[in-house]
Amino acid sequence: MLVVLICVPCLAGDRPSDPAPQFLDLGFRDLYNLRFEPAQQEFDAWKRSYPTDPMGPVSEAAGLLFSEFHRLGILESQFYESDSAFQARKKNVPDAAVRRRFDDAIARAEALAQTRLAANPKDRDALFAMTLGSGLKADYAALIDKRNVASLHYTKEATGWAEQLLAVDPGCYDAHVATGVSKYIIGTMAAPVRWLLRLGGVSGDKQAGIAELQITAEHGRYLAPFARILLAIAYVRDKDKPRALQLLGSLRSEFPENPLFAQEIARLDSAH
Repeated sequence: MLVVLICVPCLAGDRPSDPAPQFLDLGFRDLYNLRFEPAQQEFDAWKRSYPTDPMGPVSEAAGLLFSEFHRLGILESQFYESDSAFQARKKNVPDAAVRRRFDDAIARAEALAQTRLAANPKDRDALFAMTLGSGLKADYAALIDKRNVASLHYTKEATGWAEQLLAVDPGCYDAHVATGVSKYIIGTMAAPVRWLLRLGGVSGDKQAGIAELQITAEHGRYLAPFARILLAIAYVRDKDKPRALQLLGSLRSEFPENPLFAQEIARLDSAH
């Protein structure tokens, strides 16, 4: 699933010339290689360079959540292989200090974003930070706290921010992760649940969700590898082993310091 990143960045062009290579690009690449401390150092450098930019603290929150996922074994995809396995997942015990740092980073990002949106409702960085922050809260609620209803609330919130962002900047391909995940998750639910969710203004379509994830996988900047991981999980769930292996193989090549991709390839290869 190696892709050529032909994205139009979400980041607004009103800064001085950004560091090359950019701190955020390096930080997210470190995350996918499970290099959490170097990633936070890159995010800290971004925050020092742009103290009023909400992308600094929301990226910090992403790093903290990803490190907790790794510590708790949540990144291993057999956890998601079937609905029964997912429903049987245990409620994890988070690291209290990391939880406080995560909540603080999200709060700082949202405060900075709301300040910018008050001045300019079409601020791309602010809309992207709100989209990412709501998505991170949804992931924490579902995968660590096992609070499905709260997770759906945050997922709906993330989708709303993403739709606003895409209306302002259709080239912010990373935003399709939020809308794609929402459509996919709800589209895989039982029909009565989907009906109830529609009454609450939330609709889903599994194939449309996969199509949106593919947009990010092919054109995204920070979240392209994440979208590809999600697609690999979707293909594993659909018993589409060849496509899952193709995606995982390219991820293994791109992020050789992350052993999870090789482990999952070996598991799929040994499965009959």
